[in-house]
Amino acid sequence: MDTALEDRVVLVTGASTGIGAATARAYGQEGARVALTYRNHPEKAEKVASGIEAVGGQALAVRLDLEDLPTIEEAVATVVEAWGGVDVLVANAVRWGGDGPPDPGIRFEDVSLDEWQAMIGANLIGAAAQVRAVLPGMRSRGWGRIVLISSGVAEEGVPGPGPYGTAKSGLHGLARSLAWEAGRDGILVNVVAPGFTLTDSRPPVPQTIVDRLAAGTPTCRLSDADDVAKLVLFLGSGANGNLTGEIVRDGSSAARAPRIGP
Repeated sequence: MDTALEDRVVLVTGASTGIGAATARAYGQEGARVALTYRNHPEKAEKVASGIEAVGGQALAVRLDLEDLPTIEEAVATVVEAWGGVDVLVANAVRWGGDGPPDPGIRFEDVSLDEWQAMIGANLIGAAAQVRAVLPGMRSRGWGRIVLISSGVAEEGVPGPGPYGTAKSGLHGLARSLAWEAGRDGILVNVVAPGFTLTDSRPPVPQTIVDRLAAGTPTCRLSDADDVAKLVLFLGSGANGNLTGEIVRDGSSAARAPRIGP
């Protein structure tokens, strides 16, 4: 498969660990110049960048904070200054609102409206801001690929409060609108909605739960970060000739797995 990514500039946000890091490495292996962002841990991002460079790729680590919108424009400006533009955007950065996924023990009415605004502001408006920053350059070159990373939670939901899933579901509407608005300029926009994914950024999960989730998937196994990265790689490459406006679910999508919790 010819990905046509040699010397393309790819921006992967939230790429210091997990799916983002695996995606950055996948693009680097295809000869792309990869900019990867971090929020709080530059050393982790630099480690990913060094790994890409160690196998002959080019990489650049820059800071980006979804809750500080000017940093999004600053990060894109840094990449443009270094490499002339952004051909592919993978909007993977996420704001959990704590130390990890939502607590299923919290009731809907106990979540403040300030938290709703913060969650939607970061995960939906923050994604729109990333697209807004790279879109003019893609239009001028007549080519671009945008991949928005959502979650199976957006469709299936999980026990507990709903700001995260609500914000992620907004990416689906964003992609559909952008597909029509930007398609005439050679820009393809899609959503990847991973299910429960085994990554180095996820706290350890009891094997009994892993087995239970895996049993509910078509392949009887859960995806890892590299599985999702390969899917993102295709959608954001020249091998994707005309697929746009779609939500693509991986094999361990939460929509096909048993629920955890009550």
